[in-house]
Amino acid sequence: MPNATPKPAAAPRQNTFAHAERRVDSVTGVVDELAYAAADGAFAVVRLHREGDGEAFTAVGELGRPATGETLRLHGRYTEHAIHGRQFRVESFTPVVPATAEGIQRFLASGLVSGIGKGLAARLVARFGDQTLDVIARSSERLREVEGIGPRRATTIADAVRSRLQEAEALAYLHALGLGPATARRIHSAYGPDAARVLREDPYLVAEEVKGIGFKPADAIGRSVGIGPGDPRRAAAATLHLLAKASDEGHVFLPAEELTTRALALDVPADALAASLESLEGRGLAMRDEGDVYLPPLHRAERIVAERLARLARPRTTPERAAWAVAQATDAETLSERQREAVEVSLSAGLMVLTGGPGTGKTTTVRALVAAQQALGRRVALGAPTGRAAKRLSEATGAEAKTLHRLLEWSPATGGFQRDEQRPLDVELVLVDEASMLDVRLAERLVRAVAPSSRLVLVGDVDQLPPVGPGAVLRDLIASEVGTLVRLDRVFRQAEESAIVRGAHAILAGTLPEATPAHTRGTGDLFYVRARAPDAIGRQLLEVLKRVAKAYGVGGREVMVLSPMRRGPAGTEQLNRLLQQATNATLAQERVGRVSAGDKVMQLRNDYERDVFNGDLGEVARQEGGITYVRFDGREVKYGDADLDALSLAYASTVHKVQGSEFDVVVLVLHGSHRVLLHRALVYTALTRAKRLAVVLGDPGALRRAIRNETAFETHGRLAGRLRATAALAPLS
Repeated sequence: MPNATPKPAAAPRQNTFAHAERRVDSVTGVVDELAYAAADGAFAVVRLHREGDGEAFTAVGELGRPATGETLRLHGRYTEHAIHGRQFRVESFTPVVPATAEGIQRFLASGLVSGIGKGLAARLVARFGDQTLDVIARSSERLREVEGIGPRRATTIADAVRSRLQEAEALAYLHALGLGPATARRIHSAYGPDAARVLREDPYLVAEEVKGIGFKPADAIGRSVGIGPGDPRRAAAATLHLLAKASDEGHVFLPAEELTTRALALDVPADALAASLESLEGRGLAMRDEGDVYLPPLHRAERIVAERLARLARPRTTPERAAWAVAQATDAETLSERQREAVEVSLSAGLMVLTGGPGTGKTTTVRALVAAQQALGRRVALGAPTGRAAKRLSEATGAEAKTLHRLLEWSPATGGFQRDEQRPLDVELVLVDEASMLDVRLAERLVRAVAPSSRLVLVGDVDQLPPVGPGAVLRDLIASEVGTLVRLDRVFRQAEESAIVRGAHAILAGTLPEATPAHTRGTGDLFYVRARAPDAIGRQLLEVLKRVAKAYGVGGREVMVLSPMRRGPAGTEQLNRLLQQATNATLAQERVGRVSAGDKVMQLRNDYERDVFNGDLGEVARQEGGITYVRFDGREVKYGDADLDALSLAYASTVHKVQGSEFDVVVLVLHGSHRVLLHRALVYTALTRAKRLAVVLGDPGALRRAIRNETAFETHGRLAGRLRATAALAPLS
């Protein structure tokens, strides 16, 4: 693309779990009370009494939502909790079908079997004794011997009991394969009584058809039922797994050689891989293009993006009143030569990229650009990938800006976008900010909704992290030299006073940023805090946040702790637990790591019904009657237990997750365990999220490694080449 011209934190609580008191194989108990259950079934607190001697005990762990009266065989160990005392920590469990008359009556009266209450359960057991379940399941017509049961009710009861017995049998089988409770229940929910048969015939279907279960759990099942490494079913599943994993890593495709290498690492022979590709191509699940292997939707997206961007880039006529329109633009008299040029180019170019680092005036330029377009009477649509970015764009321009999903009219009912080639956006210009976040799939949806007669302006900082999804559209568009590029490269004097801005440009130059001198603290401060061990990082982090609150008067949603990764000793999961325990005084110990009243949380996906969007930050106001009330920008939004997976703790976040967002204060935690993700673009992106203060906390060696590394995020994609090839063809009709 040619240029147009050259509150104070409390001390962290101690770990309240001691070492295992003793190890046991199993304990069988009857549920007396479900004291607590997480929405996702990953954690529960259950009161039980032991079968046989009736001794009461508490079990905690991944138990789902067991019903009162249900009998469970638990496997795990006893631990001593500093607050709650002796508990049985569950590693796995199996529902048990009772065999005694007393147990059967509890089972039937538990509520597990629809249509049977305590009275009817007592009458059934009084009539059939310990044969009650067998009679219900095998000879349901005999139920009419019990007062109050007619033909229809007998059938209903029999169906319900058979279903529960089949579920218990299926879960026992799934647990015997080594599957955890949550995984087993997901598989059972998908296949019901056919679960065992499906797993015996082709366990790899589970990876394709059941959300949240990938190749590795399916492969463990496959090995347990005797499927060998080169089995065609396994090879096909491994191939899809590798292509999907590559997509998660940002690749649009995998070269055949790299796919072969990755497959061999999974013990898939080369001949089995070749056969699986033939099979998957025949089923429309994979495709090859010049030696590269794609998932078909990504191949289609890359091709469509190239075709439509090349079409938009065709020469356009400059409007007669272009100079007048520029003069009408906001801040027209103060625009630099390059900024003015960007406004002028936007009036005539069909496809334009505006890029530049912090302090170079992108926001001012966008404001002037939009005003000039409006002066000509052109309708403008403004969009951004995230809600916070869209809000900033709207504040900067004074015009309405929307998330791309809202702009393109995503419909939850149809699961698709309403704006496309058949119903494009009815505007003369579409401007998208934070375009560095565009992956090839979202870009496809965008360009399909831009009419051929419209113009497209993409605004973004190409030096930031690439998108989370596959493909780096902004980078590849610039590399293709298709369309018009305006790069803002002058840092304005006011911005130069910020240590954050100076530090960001130093990072791009491969040098260590200079901290703010102690006597010159002001806007845009940058400081370093050294710590290497994870416990030292934790202590220093709490001290930093305390000092920030005192010195800058900033807290809550305008302070964000960032880390390169979720897991590990200094990942966001550990940091969120630490910060939650330190700042949420009302937190119950068993709630650590889970959304609770008083927590800072982040919305993880767009929710148009609730009017909350991916990246929105809120605070849990209270939890009552199975409803969690979250306050977003002064209004409360309700979440049922089943909806809580849309929220995560947000005391800390990965850098990728806050692309497109800004905060008054950013604390970037760096540790040696982050080595695999340490990269110049990551530190640059993190630093440029801060407006008033940035603190780099952790290992100085990790920071130096990150700044030296500028090539780690290269991904496989052919958009740049496709753009050049398409643009070189005859004009499209």
